[in-house]
Amino acid sequence: MALTSNTAKEPIVAVMLTGGRVTATFREALFDATACEGLSVNEFCLKATAEKLVASGRRISGLFYPGDLDTARGA
Repeated sequence: MALTSNTAKEPIVAVMLTGGRVTATFREALFDATACEGLSVNEFCLKATAEKLVASGRRISGLFYPGDLDTARGA
C-alpha cells in the first residue's frame, strides 16, 4: 500500500481512529489476518474500508497501488 497521492491536487491527510473496542476473539482474528497478509492493523482496516467503499460505487484515489483492492471496480 502506498501513502502517496495520484494527483498533486489531492492532499494527503491523517485519519485519527481512537476508542475502538472489540471482543478478544475479534482482536485475535484481526491480528491473525494482518499477520497472514503482512500488513499492519491500520493498513488492513483501511484496505477493508476502501474495498467496501469501492464495492458500493465510491471512487477513491491516491492510497493504493493497482491490484491492492480485491474488487472489480477501482479508483
